Amino acid sequence: MTDKCDGVVSGLRLWEWRNRAIAQAVAHDISPAEVDWLLLEVGDLDRLGLRLESFKQRADIPMSLPLENLEQLWERRLNEHLPVQYIAGVTPWRNFKIAVSNAVLIPRPETEYLIDLAVAAGNNGSAAPLLSSGHWADLGTGSGAIALGLADALPKATIHAVDYSPEALKIAQSNACNLGFDYRIKFYQGCWWEPLTALKGQFSGMVSNPPYIPTTTVATLQPEVVNHEPHLALDGGTDGLDCIRQLIEISPDYLRPGGVWLIEMMAGQADTVQRLLQQQGSYSNIQIYQDLAGIERFAVASISG
Repeated sequence: MTDKCDGVVSGLRLWEWRNRAIAQAVAHDISPAEVDWLLLEVGDLDRLGLRLESFKQRADIPMSLPLENLEQLWERRLNEHLPVQYIAGVTPWRNFKIAVSNAVLIPRPETEYLIDLAVAAGNNGSAAPLLSSGHWADLGTGSGAIALGLADALPKATIHAVDYSPEALKIAQSNACNLGFDYRIKFYQGCWWEPLTALKGQFSGMVSNPPYIPTTTVATLQPEVVNHEPHLALDGGTDGLDCIRQLIEISPDYLRPGGVWLIEMMAGQADTVQRLLQQQGSYSNIQIYQDLAGIERFAVASISG
């Protein structure tokens, strides 16, 4: 957000606000580190200057929004649990800085591993030439994070990113353009594979972080999620597996023999997902992978043939 300057504030005034915000964060059981991360995003500041508090001596510090607006947004962080990423309008993900709004889920660090799994599949023996190039799909792209990760990691591939939400697609397209991947990623509005029927049977791989939270569980999520992130991207139906079932059933029509099917899921779903893949009959080499917390988070399979 620091590309555009909408306000200037004295170092002393910003120092006073920072101290006050940190105290408020502690009182509200929010990590004080959020204050400095936010200031680095919205102000012309650096980590060393914040740590040494040397910015206090500066007469003028350019800001991407007036301090009054920042104060109002910070009040919403404290009282309404507005995620700090939505305040800054950006979040770090892999080696990118990705724009976000409440039209998209905030990309989680654990989701980064999907890209590593896709790359590992793309380096897998005799199938490597097929998987490292050709067409890949990111279904339910949201902010475009996975599509960007795939485009970066698989430079010979063409990425097709689909989302049901027009608002989400605008953000994803903007991210692709800002990061220089707009010529590698094609965007489509629609439901899962539907916009890609012209390429049936031609995809080397599919990656998706679909809605997978059971409907009754959504309301119990932390306030930052349930009150601000789009429920369309969270609610996976009664058992959380509605979308995953669709992706298991439909994807073999779109993927080439040897193509990769790769999704993220929530804790406790791995056994059911593995069984559904086996019962469908089109998948082989079904594997479950854990995230860094040891949760069975990812399912990978190949299309038989």
